[in-house]
Amino acid sequence: METEQRTVTANGITQAVRVAGPPDGTPLLLIHGNCSSSLFWEPLIRRLPPTLRVVAPDLRGYGDTETAPVDATRGMRDFADDVAALLDTPGLFDAPARPVVVGHSLGGGVAMRLLVDHPERVRALLLAAPVSPYGFGGTRDLAGSPTTPDFAGTGAGTANADFIAQLAAGDRSEDAQASPRAVLRVTYVADPASLGADEELLLDGMLSTATGDDNYPGTFVPSENWPGTAPGERGVLNALAPAWFRLADELVAVADKPPVTWVRGDADVIVSDTSMFDTAYLGSLGVLPGWPGDEACPPQPMVGQTRAVLERYAAAGGAYHEVVLPGCGHTPHLERPAEFVAELLALTDVPAA
Repeated sequence: METEQRTVTANGITQAVRVAGPPDGTPLLLIHGNCSSSLFWEPLIRRLPPTLRVVAPDLRGYGDTETAPVDATRGMRDFADDVAALLDTPGLFDAPARPVVVGHSLGGGVAMRLLVDHPERVRALLLAAPVSPYGFGGTRDLAGSPTTPDFAGTGAGTANADFIAQLAAGDRSEDAQASPRAVLRVTYVADPASLGADEELLLDGMLSTATGDDNYPGTFVPSENWPGTAPGERGVLNALAPAWFRLADELVAVADKPPVTWVRGDADVIVSDTSMFDTAYLGSLGVLPGWPGDEACPPQPMVGQTRAVLERYAAAGGAYHEVVLPGCGHTPHLERPAEFVAELLALTDVPAA
């Protein structure tokens, strides 16, 4: 399928949305991850059957959507409210829309928030390498117990300053270790060859990220706890921090539980029990000095937490299906598109093209 880009006003902001397929097709909502945009869905959309109605928005502060501020104290709700407003925007879906919702990485957190707040609007959920239901970093066990009272080591203060500067500058080089292109090749996928001819398109999506205190990465405050920084109240990385994003119990308590498919790669270095973006794990490797040890500050068991919450979801009357792709990194819809499409179409009940 080919996409067209539209601009709509929803939830009080101007949103850019990629649309494909007939308006009366089976509805599918695609929510992209952090430091990307709806461009990251283009390679997938090309593989989908034309009977689907695909809507893929740019989240606020990404792509061509308005650079509206992110209130981190609402967790993923700013993003989820924006997306929820699209479900009733004329011309995008036939009303009333109840799409299959696909969320990648940060977008997985947005999708979970959407399900909690609007369960009647979600037909099924596909979580692709999603953030843990207990947020990113700062928790020590499968129950999401805080490592420190202020969730030190999470939020905007953990971001790489060189990467932020090069992102803001629109750097397309491949020389620097923290350049957006290098980060795309090394951390978004396990094998850079899987980016193929779409690498420049995907880099465009990364470089569309709005930087600053109200967007990426956000604000931070000093902490008495290692590594000396705690999440602030503004911006994207703080919205992901467990100080503000913790919806495990709410997810389990949803009364109308649609089926959930969880797709992840076993070579993911971003969302992992050994994440290279988790300060506690980096401390355990000696990359960050002063780590207080495993008893005081263990790495976050991200994958284990998600599985534990989904098992509780199933025990409470829902259903989930975990798909682990060997040798796959953080972006399974780019790296293993055939398997990903098969799982997606199984949720839509639409036959493969």
